[in-house]
Order: sequence, then C-alpha cells, then structure tokens
Amino acid sequence: MVEVRDKLFMIDCGEGTQAQLRRSKIRFNKIGHIFISHLHGDHCFGLIGMISTFGLLGRTAKLNIYATAALGPMLQSQLDMFCYNLGYEVVFHPIDTTQQAVIYEDRSLTVTTIPLEHRVPTCGFLFREKPTAPHIRREKIDFYHIPTWQIANIKAGADWTTEEGKVIPNQQLVYPAKTPRSYAYCSDTRYIARLHEQLKGVTTLYHESTYGDDNVAMAEKYFHSTARQAAQVAKDASVQQLVLGHYSSRYENECQLQDEAKTVFENTVLAEENMVIQL
Repeated sequence: MVEVRDKLFMIDCGEGTQAQLRRSKIRFNKIGHIFISHLHGDHCFGLIGMISTFGLLGRTAKLNIYATAALGPMLQSQLDMFCYNLGYEVVFHPIDTTQQAVIYEDRSLTVTTIPLEHRVPTCGFLFREKPTAPHIRREKIDFYHIPTWQIANIKAGADWTTEEGKVIPNQQLVYPAKTPRSYAYCSDTRYIARLHEQLKGVTTLYHESTYGDDNVAMAEKYFHSTARQAAQVAKDASVQQLVLGHYSSRYENECQLQDEAKTVFENTVLAEENMVIQL
C-alpha cells in the first residue's frame, strides 16, 4: 500500500491480501486504484475475492485496476461469474509493460510504469510526488503590507516592490517547499544494467532480491535478481533507501541477503509483513 496525502494505492494483490489489510487496519473503501505488476498468482490471485468483498461491504465508488491487457478478459469473466450485481463500477486500464509511461495522474502525484524483464510481461511502478508551492512567510507579508491578492504571485516566484521602490527578493518572502518524495516498486525482474536510468534520485526503491550470491545461476534461470544486484541498481540510481523483498523460501534468515546488499549499498533494509516506512 502506498499512501500519498490521504490517498491509498495498492500494488499487487496476492492471496491473503484481505487478511493483511485487516491486520493493518486499512479501510477497504479508501482504496481507489490497484496496480498489478504481472500475472503470476502471488501477485494477483487475491484480486477477484477482494473485489467481491468490496461489493458485500456496500462500496459505491468505482475501483480502477491497472494491468497488462491480458488480464482484462479474465477479470471480466470473473466479474460476470461471481460479481454480476456488484453495486459499483470496476474500471480496467490496460497498460503496456514494455514502455515507460504515465498511467495515473492527479494534482499531487504521477504513477509511471517501469518496464522490467521477467518470464511474463512485467512492469514496476514509480510514484512521484509533484512539487508543491513554497510556504509564505506571514510575518514578511505583514511587514511589507503585501495585499492578499498578491500571495499567489509570491508563491509562484515573484519579487515584491515596496511603495518606496525597494525590491524584496522572493526568497525573503517564502520558505522553500519540501522536496518531492518518490517511491519505486520493482518486482519481479532479473538484473537490468540500465534500470537505474529510470530511477534517478528516487527516495525509496523496493527491488526484489529473491536470491543471494549462492544462487546467481538460479536468478538468471528464473529471471529474478540477487540482493547484490538490487543494491547495484540502488547505487547506480543514487536512491536514498533500498528495501529488499520477494525472498526465496530457501533462506530461513534473510539477513544474509541484507549483508550482501550492504557491501554495495549501505542504506538497505529488509521488507517485513506490515512494515511501515515513512518517506
């Protein structure tokens, strides 16, 4: 779940999603958009059940689903079979997993696809907050007797000229805006040497780390990444934080993966169920 300014966005929907939402005390009716990275069961088997539950709970707001076009007919068949009297609209948005493109936009953020390389068509998603206007320094507005109808211009970068002809630079009238935040989700994929070009300066990067150095051949065979490879992407992209996940069940202690990643990129953490990360 990605929460941006009180809006909730879901990425992937495997079995058990409803139970995890309840454990996390996330309100079902706040979820308006679901992004499916690819059509493997651990990323989409929970979707139709959750859609049905939303209907049983009396949902009326439409639900937007973003996924490769192949899901469209299958989803519609399931809706016809199990959710023929749903009570709300499910809107399917087919996406091209081979292209980097903005697939969602509102006043506060954009969501862009990140082409990945897996055994089936797959893409990640980049959530990027839009820049906000700087904050007015109220005491300066009062001191220079700047009329309220000029505040929008000041926020847009205008200087102010007093009645005496003195120019007050804009930077003295405002506090700088907060740096926009961004979150990139990359799962599942093999190592892509140029992936970092799409992720430059991301605040937090989630990158799959199915295997460790002891299973590089397995990663190549099944189009997955090692923890060290994920760290290399983070380093090359100059991200602030790397979150590892999607571990193979062969690792009883994922600290091995974290240790290997940290030799390349120090600020690496292990994803855990119900973890909350503040950006």
